[in-house]
Amino acid sequence: MDAALVQTTLVEVLQNIQATSELECPPLGGATKPIEELPKFDSKIWPVAIGMLGAKLGISIANDVNIFRQDDSSIALTIDEIVAKVVALVEAQAVVEPKQASAQ
Repeated sequence: MDAALVQTTLVEVLQNIQATSELECPPLGGATKPIEELPKFDSKIWPVAIGMLGAKLGISIANDVNIFRQDDSSIALTIDEIVAKVVALVEAQAVVEPKQASAQ
């Protein structure tokens, strides 16, 4: 999956959520940490953003995956790091899915 497409889509999703919530949305770049820099972007909103991103990209992101934080920590990720994480998830799924298809 193209990282530029993931980044563009992620930024659109975040801007849409902030606009729909009538909240400020600062300029979003690769170094932006959505959890820290977007007003009221918290654990109630992350799953919505993750679901919207997955739907727009046509990919599946597991419910227990928080793309906005480092795994098993509370460290917020930047947009660039989030994009890398999503691309890695998609690539991991691409490796697993053909094996499942051939097993049938």
